[in-house]
Amino acid sequence: MSRVLLFTGKGGVGKTTLAAATAASLAANGRKALVVSTDPAHSLGDALDVRLGAAPSEVDTADGLFACQIDPRGLVDEAWGELRGHLRTVLAGAGVDELDAEELTVLPGVEELLALAEVRRLASSGPWEVVVVDCGPTAETLRLLSLPEAFAGYLERLFPTHRRVVRGLLAGVAGTGTVEKWDATADALSRLAERLDSLRTMLSDPSSCSVRLVLTPERVVAAETRRTLTALALQGIRVDSVIANRLVPSPGSARGAAATWLRTRRHEQDAVLAELTGIGEIRTVDHRASEPVGVPALLEVAAQLYGSEDPLPGASGAAGVSGSLLEVSGSGRGLDARYSLRIALPLADDTDLDLARVGDDLALTIDGRRRLVALPSLLKRCIVTGAEMDSGGVTVGFRPDPGLWR
Repeated sequence: MSRVLLFTGKGGVGKTTLAAATAASLAANGRKALVVSTDPAHSLGDALDVRLGAAPSEVDTADGLFACQIDPRGLVDEAWGELRGHLRTVLAGAGVDELDAEELTVLPGVEELLALAEVRRLASSGPWEVVVVDCGPTAETLRLLSLPEAFAGYLERLFPTHRRVVRGLLAGVAGTGTVEKWDATADALSRLAERLDSLRTMLSDPSSCSVRLVLTPERVVAAETRRTLTALALQGIRVDSVIANRLVPSPGSARGAAATWLRTRRHEQDAVLAELTGIGEIRTVDHRASEPVGVPALLEVAAQLYGSEDPLPGASGAAGVSGSLLEVSGSGRGLDARYSLRIALPLADDTDLDLARVGDDLALTIDGRRRLVALPSLLKRCIVTGAEMDSGGVTVGFRPDPGLWR
């Protein structure tokens, strides 16, 4: 399977340009690369200065560079239509009105989910070594990357994993004992579950997929970038590089009003970047006098962004440690034991944190985003005693629950 690099950032920061520049650089260095857009705005073709369709095509001005713009509406008509038809049949058999059944099978987020599934299909079936994805703005991307886990949870609750259970359930819901009639629906649900599982595996495997965050050195954008780093880590998705785009050039020792303006603006930008501590190396790209359009101009951008380094591995020291990386420590015996659970996450000083115990899971809510963290077996018989937060993560205290240790 090809390596997948997801580029995202606040709208207007230049993520499309940097995604296209990265793919062009990879191709220029002998790697077949596909750059694909899932952004509804679809400006990738404008950056490459070529006309793109839903199917990958080779860019004439660069050997080994392929590009396409995913058509979510077409994917819905092709892939979701079959399952929707099956589900309408099940709901109608359960006594749901035909119009209501139609509305119930139109699920929010299906287009985005299928676009992500298409990225995985392209990564696993094409001749390219790397798939570079120009994603939508950060809010849309965070929602997109959370969909596989959310959909998988809904599917598991509605239709249990075991295929025979699913078939029996469908037959019971429809009011008939003829399991074979609903076999096609069970097969369609099984295929959907497999696709969701493969997406979750891809997103959580740092050797297969990682995110590159693009920002401009402005305080509002930087604040959103830090929150995005935390949100991605909470989802267990690695950020391998942070890129600051459009730094104004330093005027050096030049004098005059223009030089003073450039010097002041650059000083402000450097101050913003200096405040982004604890997230590793930040790559920088200068603001250019002319808009980088077309492969030659994009290669110039990539030359400044990566220099002589390989664009593929990313910055080794970048933040974005998986939120699923847990470390348990503690000592003592029986009811006198005390334990700590460390959850590695990049956090800001003003992060809003909330913890709750939900069965054998720890519900971790950070800045309004919630994730269930499965507790290690040692802590399932314990109760939470408190929590402390720092820039590197959360430390949760536990002690044995007397009611469970008798």
